[in-house]
Amino acid sequence: MALAAPAPRGPLLVLGDSLSAAYRIAPEQGWVALLQRRLHERDATELLVNASISGETTAGAVARLPTLLAEQRPRLVLLELGANDALRGLPLEEIRANLRRLVRDTRAAGAQVLLLGIEIPVNYGPQYRDGLRAVYRDVAAEFNVPLVPFLLEGVAQDERLLQEDGLHPRAEAQARVLDNVWPVLAPLLARRR
Repeated sequence: MALAAPAPRGPLLVLGDSLSAAYRIAPEQGWVALLQRRLHERDATELLVNASISGETTAGAVARLPTLLAEQRPRLVLLELGANDALRGLPLEEIRANLRRLVRDTRAAGAQVLLLGIEIPVNYGPQYRDGLRAVYRDVAAEFNVPLVPFLLEGVAQDERLLQEDGLHPRAEAQARVLDNVWPVLAPLLARRR
């Protein structure tokens, strides 16, 4: 009697905006490409799909998600969204509703979620900034999903690590961005083996 082959593991899917799409740097220098290399060092069969698009919003991701889930069948989705919504000053409740839908739909498709939070510049005022932080905390708590509170922790505060626009990390900052994600991501990967 032949043993059944193990079911193939779905890829990790990164669904984000320019922060994950290697904006104005070589794609292989971005934190997602660095993550792919780290995953490959650990397990040559580990797959990662970067579906991030510069300028992406939570509403745009809601529209794209069903196709991505059907085509990729991911086992884990890293959601890095909300920066463009916030920079446009969209109502926090709209951002919250879209993030909730993204998490709910991803989990309904059988995938785990890792939520990657962002922050916006101080000129948006403390009320909006604090409200945006709360959106990520609340969505993570509601769905009991892990959260990286601020993807650019230790990067956004150092202008030497940012491009001229003051928003996007330079190539030399990408390893630091990955270091913000890895401590939360690694235990999820270990549990899924």
